[in-house]
Amino acid sequence: MPRGGLSGSFSTPRVDVLIDMGNPLLNITVDGFLKIGAVAATRVAAEDAYHAFKRGSLSGDKIEHSLKKMCKEGAYWGTVAGVYAGMEYGVERIRGTRDWIVMDAITGSAIATAAEFINYLT
Repeated sequence: MPRGGLSGSFSTPRVDVLIDMGNPLLNITVDGFLKIGAVAATRVAAEDAYHAFKRGSLSGDKIEHSLKKMCKEGAYWGTVAGVYAGMEYGVERIRGTRDWIVMDAITGSAIATAAEFINYLT
């Protein structure tokens, strides 16, 4: 019986920043902070650019507000991501194995913490 199939792989552009803090735990934590912080700041920039385009006006105050919002959101989400990445790595190193139950528990607690953190901010 003849068979058909598809073989290949999909990949996305990958950006890695190497910052050596002298400790793998710190390296992973800082990496998570920088990557997710940059994503959050980019999201705010795109959202504010869309709103400025939609309004048809741009002022110095709006740009300053957008920059402050970018830094704030980047720091918030970067912190959550850094803590998550550090906790995941730390637990994996302590236990000596990668356990899905423990990782799911850390993920659930990270989501709950992020939700409480965001709820506190608003």
